Amino acid sequence: MRIAFLTAPEGVEQIELTDPWQAAVNAGHEPVLVSTEPGKIQAFNHLDKADTFPVQEVVGETSAESFGGLVLPGGVANPDFLRMNEKAVAFVRDFFTQGRPVAAICHAPWTLVEADVVRGRVLTSWPSLETDLRNAGATWVDEQVKVCDHGNNKLVTSRKPDDLKAFCETFLDVFAKEAA
Repeated sequence: MRIAFLTAPEGVEQIELTDPWQAAVNAGHEPVLVSTEPGKIQAFNHLDKADTFPVQEVVGETSAESFGGLVLPGGVANPDFLRMNEKAVAFVRDFFTQGRPVAAICHAPWTLVEADVVRGRVLTSWPSLETDLRNAGATWVDEQVKVCDHGNNKLVTSRKPDDLKAFCETFLDVFAKEAA
């Protein structure tokens, strides 16, 4: 399965990109780094610059139809940048419209709020997003990983980097079942 990993040009939490990416590779999938601009993205370890990664596809030039699923890594700045980009928001929304599975960790649900796809859904996130998610019509839970099927697609969410093992195992299982 081709899996889109959507990030802004800077601000993604590196481990929330690299751990799910490697898990997808290990499971035989093809992860594809999608961003709002061509070139490279700058990852961060919390607030410190980390590694850069090459962008493979650009929103507006690719579509949800060419992927089996979407992973949204967190980082505080990453989803904030993404939710300010209309093409990125539309790209995310298309996965929901088309019934394709989506996985989001930490602060990534901010982008889901902007795409207006959390109403009636049950999800988790970094705790500071609880009010934003509730205000957008979601039910927020404090769980390591949450799978929600109260919509057109499966939505997998997790709270933080400490939840990455469970997040990766769960999203890979959900994506595999959706592809079958």
